[in-house]
Amino acid sequence: MASAYTIPTDAAEADGTFAWDSTTLVFVQVQAAGCTGTGWTYGSVACAAVVDHDLASVVCGRDAMDVAGSWTAMVVALRNIGRPGVAGMALSAVDCALWDLKARLLDLPLHLLLGAVHDQVPVYGSGGFTSYDDAQLSHQLNGWVVDQRIPRVKIKIGESRGTCTDRDLHRIKKAREIIGPATELYVDANGGYTVGQAVRIGEQFDELGVTWFEEPVSSDDLDGLRHVRSRLSCDVTAGEYGYDLVYFDRMCRAEAVDCVQVDVTRCGGITELLRIAALAAARGLQVSGHCAPHQHVAALAAVPNLRHLEWFHDHVRIEQLVFDGTADPAGGAIRFNAAPGHGLTWRPSAAEPFRVR
Repeated sequence: MASAYTIPTDAAEADGTFAWDSTTLVFVQVQAAGCTGTGWTYGSVACAAVVDHDLASVVCGRDAMDVAGSWTAMVVALRNIGRPGVAGMALSAVDCALWDLKARLLDLPLHLLLGAVHDQVPVYGSGGFTSYDDAQLSHQLNGWVVDQRIPRVKIKIGESRGTCTDRDLHRIKKAREIIGPATELYVDANGGYTVGQAVRIGEQFDELGVTWFEEPVSSDDLDGLRHVRSRLSCDVTAGEYGYDLVYFDRMCRAEAVDCVQVDVTRCGGITELLRIAALAAARGLQVSGHCAPHQHVAALAAVPNLRHLEWFHDHVRIEQLVFDGTADPAGGAIRFNAAPGHGLTWRPSAAEPFRVR
């Protein structure tokens, strides 16, 4: 069963190529033997329609222990409507719900079922939207660095598709001033720059202490990413828009990134994320989880080549609103509890006012 909830942001949000004032969470529930597993993605309400119309009949009646078999059957069912995009996000939400259900049926925390190799998952504070003024930026960064003691943070740049580079540089300098010299500073252009722009602005990053340059150019431009990477000393990263293993194989083969970003709510769920992590490891690359922090944490605990997880302001706020049992990132890492499954409990009364499907 799938439902959808559109929740307004707490302020105007924008990055290098997009602006928004609400975010839609598509929520999936699967049941067996009196247990309910839950998974979710952030995307169009249409994801819920794909779950109900195209995937539910494929999964219902299958052995709840056979998550890999259900995943394979769903991929086959999506052949003619196309896996990337909306369908891939629907697949991801169902897969995550099936893993949560299996763990609850076995009365195990999900990270232990998956074979955790870490006892905590490092996080970085993420937000710093281009729509923020200096006061908003300062308030958010101080919340992460001072209040929660998170030692790494990321802000958005590439404003208005790379047409405001002076303001981009001002905001990077302002962020460094706010967080001090000891905190790692990351930037994300969301593909807003041309290759030349990305190189020119990136050449100033050493002086500003920027160590992570996310999507300097479009993530589809593997040649461009590789060129930017070859010219800069900071890490160049991408991958959040990958919907299957083949996408990540192309990215790794192209030597386009220093760290592979993967989004469990897009890439095909936990089943595919673990395969992508193994692919990255074969290339000597680490993996970073993109957004949706509470949907990622158990899976990333089972990834040996983990770097960190994005503690994204928009999704953190939503997950804290609609779930009980959310994590505390104090000190810069999420630690696990002994609750079965992913450890969260859905709060329907909190979500209901925002229901759109």
